[in-house]
Amino acid sequence: MTKVNVSLPPEAEANVDAFIEEVDDRLASDEDTCRVVTETLVDLHGDREAYERWQAGEDMSPAECVRLQGYDPCNATLESEYYAEKDAERFQRSKHLQWLWRQFDATPMADNVAFALRFRQMLAEHLFADCGDDCRFFKGITFTYGHNISVGDNVVIHDDVHLDDRGKLTVGDRASISDNAHIYSHDHDVVDQTAVENYHTIVGDDARVTYDAMVRAGCRIGENAVVGARSVVQGDVPDHHIAAGIPAKSLKVKPGWEAVAAPVEDTLPNRQSERRIDYDLPADLDAFDEFQRDLAPPGE
Repeated sequence: MTKVNVSLPPEAEANVDAFIEEVDDRLASDEDTCRVVTETLVDLHGDREAYERWQAGEDMSPAECVRLQGYDPCNATLESEYYAEKDAERFQRSKHLQWLWRQFDATPMADNVAFALRFRQMLAEHLFADCGDDCRFFKGITFTYGHNISVGDNVVIHDDVHLDDRGKLTVGDRASISDNAHIYSHDHDVVDQTAVENYHTIVGDDARVTYDAMVRAGCRIGENAVVGARSVVQGDVPDHHIAAGIPAKSLKVKPGWEAVAAPVEDTLPNRQSERRIDYDLPADLDAFDEFQRDLAPPGE
């Protein structure tokens, strides 16, 4: 797809650069991350005056208090916070940064592409395990933690993509993930859905996962491979192959790559077990079973 370069007017560019650099410097410093996130969101939402009145102890309505305290990630919980196997120390900071990412997307500025892409690139460099140069992260991207994601250079991730890094997720250089795709790194047991296995999921260099596709935990999308729209990938897509369907199968090799690609097979090989990530839970864990089901088969 052919695109052209677009830029903001010079004054707007200068203001954008100054703001992103300020937040970047604060996040890189020893300053409390919660404070940085809170004040950044207060200013982005234009609520500085009300926030300072609240901090000064002035009378505020309950609704105003809830709104203002909501800028502070310490006053929020995320679904991933309930996962027993999480790395609590790493999660503490990633939660704050994830809150900033999500709440930024709720501001009007999230639709200003020239600003928003640069802002999310900066956040990703603080949040992800690794983030390459010149990435383009669009609106509505969600992830489990963020700190188990590694992204290469020139990666494009489009609107409303879910990147599950409950296990580990690696996205190679120049990979593209289209709107509404879901890429998972954890699976639930079919009998006891509270039992979770984590895996390493890989999207190779130059691979494309197109819109509405789902990649199961522990799969590898090969280099220069394509996953068709609305496909469900349950195995490894070989390098240079085009896979589509439910479940996805290799349909053909990309034109021009036949000499270096593996032959087309009827099914995708499942190597999930090779990418399993083991973890230990504390012996004194106070587990919460939200379902309270009797899992015994009938008659037992």
